[in-house]
Amino acid sequence: MRHVIQLALLFWGCTLANLCVGQQTFKDCAAAFVDSKMIVNEYTTKGTCSLPTTATGKLTVNTIVLSPTESKAVDRIAFKIAIRDKATQTLVLFSKEEFKQVPVQKVLAKCRKGDRIVLLTLDDSYALPHNEILVQ
Repeated sequence: MRHVIQLALLFWGCTLANLCVGQQTFKDCAAAFVDSKMIVNEYTTKGTCSLPTTATGKLTVNTIVLSPTESKAVDRIAFKIAIRDKATQTLVLFSKEEFKQVPVQKVLAKCRKGDRIVLLTLDDSYALPHNEILVQ
């Protein structure tokens, strides 16, 4: 009987370990958008994000489908926002709230030229390589 219990515990331990290892991180591509326009100029390692201080619209982070001709937003995902100060490089949380959309003017009101808006995903299944937006 003792061996049966030990074998059962070993079996369940291995099963749980496999479930944890089997989860994939960064399996969905995501990008930042203002209204329906993707902010990054090109979704490559050389892509950059910037916004003028006069930008208007809803800031969102969406999963995307990439093709040679277009990048299409699919689903909105939850995110948080921080602002990196240009002078000190200090990163400050914009709000404790989670957002699925936020008026970009509200975020830009707390920024100065040269600051960066930093977008933080709340789930490691989303890859957001262009998560810093330069305020121009």
